[in-house]
Formats: sequence, structure tokens, C-alpha cells
Amino acid sequence: MKDWSQTGIDLRGKAGGEIKTTCPRCSSSRKKKNYPCLNVNIDEGVWHCWHCGWAGSLKQGEFQRPTLAKAYRKPDYVSRAKPLPDKAQEWFAKRGITQAVLQRNMVATGSAYFPQCEEERGCVMFPYRRRGEVVNVKYRTFDKLFRMEGGCERVLYGLDDIGERLVWVEGEIDKLSVEVAGITSCVSVPDGAPAPDSKSYENKFDFLDAPEIGRASVHVIAVDNDAPGLRLRDELIRRLGPEKCRIVDWPDGCKDANDVLVQLGVDVLLDCLNGARELPIVGAHEVTDYLDDIQRLYREGVPRGVSTGWSSVDEHYNVRPGDVTVVTGAPNSGKSEWLDALMVNLAGLHGWRFGVYSPEQGSPAEHIAKLAEKRTGKPFNPGKNERISPAGLDQALTWIGDHFTWIAPEEPSLRALLYVAQQLVLRRGVRGLVFDPWNEIEHSRPRDQTETEYVGESLRAIRQFAKSHQVHVWVVAHPQKLQKDPKSGQYPVAGPYEISGSANWHNKPDVCISVWRKRGPDAGDGMVEIHVQKVRSKYVGRLGMVQLQWNALTGRYSDPAAADRYRNKGIEE
Repeated sequence: MKDWSQTGIDLRGKAGGEIKTTCPRCSSSRKKKNYPCLNVNIDEGVWHCWHCGWAGSLKQGEFQRPTLAKAYRKPDYVSRAKPLPDKAQEWFAKRGITQAVLQRNMVATGSAYFPQCEEERGCVMFPYRRRGEVVNVKYRTFDKLFRMEGGCERVLYGLDDIGERLVWVEGEIDKLSVEVAGITSCVSVPDGAPAPDSKSYENKFDFLDAPEIGRASVHVIAVDNDAPGLRLRDELIRRLGPEKCRIVDWPDGCKDANDVLVQLGVDVLLDCLNGARELPIVGAHEVTDYLDDIQRLYREGVPRGVSTGWSSVDEHYNVRPGDVTVVTGAPNSGKSEWLDALMVNLAGLHGWRFGVYSPEQGSPAEHIAKLAEKRTGKPFNPGKNERISPAGLDQALTWIGDHFTWIAPEEPSLRALLYVAQQLVLRRGVRGLVFDPWNEIEHSRPRDQTETEYVGESLRAIRQFAKSHQVHVWVVAHPQKLQKDPKSGQYPVAGPYEISGSANWHNKPDVCISVWRKRGPDAGDGMVEIHVQKVRSKYVGRLGMVQLQWNALTGRYSDPAAADRYRNKGIEE
């Protein structure tokens, strides 16, 4: 393939630059046939469709990125499962679990290898079913050793039982206890609650990527009353949406549903579940609504956010879930480059997952290549320096795939972007959301609404989303046309007041950051200035400027004192 005429792409009369146009592969079959879903860089001879994934280049030809579904094996449950012996039935009876409930849930006994003791042991077998088929098995010994089948799908225990009002618990015994109380619409998370000190646990919630959950309109959170249970509760509320959740408070001396069943009886358990309390009503709050939060703040302190990965930046800016940061800066100052590096740091240090709307970064493949450079510390393209090895690239792509998802709705309005982001919170557990840049979002402003009013309303919606789902949102907003200094030829440091849309760009966000670097032949050694121009909370930072060393070869940023370490070492080493 040598020229554009062979691609069928309509360049709309342009001879160079970047354009958006219709896709010859998918636009004719779509409802909005004229929507420009194809990104084309005429100068570089490359293109990518955000809708169907068709991409290519004039040099290498066209290609279609395949979508590979993960393959799971099915456990051999029926042939291995044996009826519960009298001893096991007596054990369950002491826990208040009836024989009818055990039979309905196909609970059986058998044997399995337990790596904890490095031997095969007799155990109870809890089948995990989806559409009536056993897709995984949880094995439990009577002295509380646990394991699940490897290579099998991890789904919710009780997935087939989901109804309109769904109870969430933390173990199979609690699920069976709730069923004894007459409520079958109850599920247990497969791996229990995350440890209180675990930093990265987002992949422990992949079971939420289940369409069956959509059957439920009300979620009753009835997990254990301990530190791991409270962390699980908070994460479920964040992902499912606080407006849909109710919280169960267990009586004193009971930490879970089975404790209540054994100690106080089935009627008290049912009263606890039916009396689940709503979260505070939006817009109307009382002190009693915040007692749990106040006690937690008193014990643990006010959240200060997590480290950016740069000690110098941490002195002025920490990233706290629920906050909104606006990033601005002069043209070609590296706003997106720095934000990419920040995301890679947060993913590597804290296990954060991100939803990214970034159409100015070129095709997703190009963006992924830049992230791979930052992850490995080596260049993607061949050249004088050693590039990423094939094995290193495979590792980097796996890591990027686990931490990044690209958002590309058909019509990228703010409402559409936030809707997709909400699904990513539920199914992927994203902690960070990037809109880069603001002007690439479709803005349908009513005629009687000023730009100032529209920007204020939009940023208010973003803040509400961030608070509700405990997601940190970054919005990259370009300043209005800046004037270069006639003597130095340099742009000034842009601020939020220079962004089109009035002072709301300063007033509404929690943090405002401006990125600046010197341009021209005397630009020096790649030093970049990070100006923290607004911090709403003293607990996450303070005003000031710090410098970072930028490595143009790998796109990495580092504290000046650590520049050599970043420059010379990569993850492959």
C-alpha cells in the first residue's frame, strides 16, 4: 500500500496534518453514518478507527487488533462430589445451616490438595455455578484451610440467585445462613475481604464484571464487621453506587450473618437484613450520618492521598481519591506527557487502574507505546539506544492491559464519558479518570447558557462523580492564546484563569497544576517545572513549584537527584 487512494479514506481535501473523518469500514453500517470516528495523521501515513478498531499505515498496510477472550477450564465436580457424611451434617447443623439449604446449593464433600499444608485433605466442596453449570469450586477443611480451582472462572457464590434486592456477604457459610432466613438473593465474594494493609486489590473484584448483577436495583451490604470487612464494604459501595446501597449493622458480639443466626436466631438475622440502613441522603445530612467516618478519621487521621512517585512533587501534591485536578500549561509544555508518567507511577506503586479519554495522543496503539516506554525505561523505536526487547514488550503490554482502559464512546459528550466511567468503576475498579483534553469533549451548550455557567455546571458534575465513586479525575485544559515574551521567546507559565471559561477553572477543582518547560535551542537539560497553583485541602499539598528531569528518550520524569537512576535503569533489568 503506497498512497491514500487505496485505503478508501476520505481526507476531506486535506494534504497534511491530523484530521477526523468517517471510517470506510464501519460508518456506512452505523446509525450516525457521518460521525467522524476515524483518526488520520496524513503526514505520518497512519490511521485508527475508535469504533471498529481498523487501523494501519501506508508503509505497513492495514490490520485489525484482535479481541481475545480469556479461556477458562471447567472443574470436574459431579464425579468428585460425595454426599455429606453425618459428621459434616452435624457441623453444619451447629452453624444453623439446614439440610434443605445444603441440598439446594449442592454442597458436598471430597478431597483436594492444599498448598498450605502440602498434602491432600478431606474437605467440604462449595460449587460456584453460572446458569446452572459448575464453573469453580471452593474447598474448605474443618480447620479453615481454603482454596479454589486454578484456571477456572472466579464468579460470585450464588450468582444464579441474584434478584432485585441483593444481599452481599463475605463467605459461603454466610450466604447459606441468609438463605436459612428465607432470602435466596444473596451472593458471597469468592476471595473474601482484602487485608486492611493491602495496597493493590482491584483485580480481586473482577467478579463484578458480570451482567447478572444488573438484575439488582438495591444492594444490601452485609459483610463482616471487622477491618477487612469494612474495606470490602467501602469498595462495594464505591463501585455499585451509594444511592443503590444499604448497610447492615450486626448486633454487639456478632461479626457476620452466621454469628447472628447461631447466637440470636433466624428472626433476629432477618430483622437485621430487613432493617438495613440507607446511606446519607444527598443534600441532607446529620451528625449521626457521619459517626463511623468521624471515628475512623480520629483513629487513622484525615486521608492525605497517595504518593506521586516523585518525592519533590509529594511535598506539594498528593493524589487523593475523590478529588479533581485541572492540568494546564503552555503549548508543547508536556502536560499529557507528565500526566502519563504520573499514571504509570500510580499504577506501579499503588495498583491504580485508569479510564483514559485521550484523543490527542494519536491512536491507542501509539499511546500504549509511550506508556510502555515509561514502564520499561527503554525506547519503543529502534535507534542508537537499546530498545524494549520483545519479551519486555509482552510484559509491559500485559501490565498496561491490567491497569489502563481507553474510553471511546460514539459521541464523547461529558454525560457519555461519565457513563462509561461509571461502568469502569463497577467492572474494572478504576481509581483514576483522565479527560485529555477538555476541548475534545463534545459540548452541547444551550443557547441561553453562558460559557461560564456551562463550565461551572460541568465541573460540578465531574466533582460529584469523583466524590461519589472515590475516583480521582484529571482534566487537561488548554489555555487561551498565550503571548510569548518578546525578549526570551518563551511562553509564560499558564494558570487556570487563562483557560477559556472564566474563573470556574480555578474555583471548582480541588487542585490546579501548570506544567512548563523552556523551549528553543537553549532549552537546557530537559528540566520541567510543575507549578501547584491551587490546593483546596491542606492535607494533600501546598502551593509551590518543583522541577523534574525529563528524559526525552523514554518519556520518564524523575527528581533531579535521581535522574541517573531513571536514565540508566529499566524494569527489564
